[in-house]
Amino acid sequence: MSKPTSIKTSEAVRDRLRILAEERGTTITELLEELATRELTAAEREQRAAQAARELGIEYNEQVRQAGRDAWAKIRAHQGGAAA
Repeated sequence: MSKPTSIKTSEAVRDRLRILAEERGTTITELLEELATRELTAAEREQRAAQAARELGIEYNEQVRQAGRDAWAKIRAHQGGAAA
């Protein structure tokens, strides 16, 4: 495990993280580590989208890329603006 560090955030965020960690039977640090490993970077999302297109036999071009962005925007809107 890497060396711990501090992250500055608001009290409201800290309190919410504490509640979420307690509900999951974990710590805030472990909760943040899970989130960091679960969420993809932009480069990872792009790589997976290109791979999925290849598997489907679709040319991964700007039109397909934009359709994907539009779909995720709609999903986020239905989630109340939270990152998808």
